[in-house]
Amino acid sequence: MGNFQLEDFVAGWIGGAASVIVGHPLDTVKARLQAGSGYGSTLSCIRTVYRRESVFGFFKGMAFPLTSIAVYNSVVFGVFSNTQRFLSHHRCQEPEAGSPRVLSDLLLASMVAGVVSVGLGAPVDLIKIRLQMQTQPFREANLALKPRVAALGEQPAYQGPVHCIITIVRTEGLAGLYRGASAMLLRDVPGYCLYFIPYVFLSDWITPEAHTGPSPCAVWLAGGMAGAISWGTATPMDVVKSRLQADGVYINKYKGVLDCISQSYQKEGLKVFFRGITVNAVRGFPMSAAMFLGYELSLQAIRGDHVATSP
Repeated sequence: MGNFQLEDFVAGWIGGAASVIVGHPLDTVKARLQAGSGYGSTLSCIRTVYRRESVFGFFKGMAFPLTSIAVYNSVVFGVFSNTQRFLSHHRCQEPEAGSPRVLSDLLLASMVAGVVSVGLGAPVDLIKIRLQMQTQPFREANLALKPRVAALGEQPAYQGPVHCIITIVRTEGLAGLYRGASAMLLRDVPGYCLYFIPYVFLSDWITPEAHTGPSPCAVWLAGGMAGAISWGTATPMDVVKSRLQADGVYINKYKGVLDCISQSYQKEGLKVFFRGITVNAVRGFPMSAAMFLGYELSLQAIRGDHVATSP
């Protein structure tokens, strides 16, 4: 069998779809907390969204990520797995099946996956954030702007994902789709290192030596813990990314990453960079557990294995 394996991409697509369905409601809460105004806490945000927009408010903007993030995760998992396999093959020409992974291989493969993820994921994240943010009074307390939101009976800025893309390209150019990409790069490169590496080592540690691969329970637990670790530590840069991407629905407030960090710190202090850390970590567990479980079980079904095969 060659180094490149297409089934990693297929399994990544299935895992990505599972993670979106599980995690989108808390992702909406996270976006509102980080880039919106008027929410005191996570529970306050949940109550406010439910009261104003009902349960459907938590699933706003999900159609676009459900299709696009599935493709995005397909590429991330496919790139990580194939890069790690390529590095392992060139380090020792005939790596044994089930041989332990080397930290340097995992680190480099995670970094490559992180860089690739930004190219695909930045526009997806931008559209999702814009759709999530347009239905609440966005910063009107600070900017003295008349909020153009559906909740107050007026036409929303965007009628859907396609209209959102067209509007951004028309008003900001193609570069507008990559607003916040530099912050996303600073979030995702270390973020994926703290995603894949803990998963591999935790699943190996949980799995008894007699087994050739982790059980679904081990995959679920290791994947969930890896997601909580990764998303928890990525929160400061995730706050900056969310603010940069939400910026532009009404006015362009930030000039770039450093300006966003500076303005946020001056107005709200250091604690602003940890806003949403609880919801990030809590959301990270079920999302990543669903993602890795979907990935591993799909790979198992495609290959006809009887045990899960780690990426």
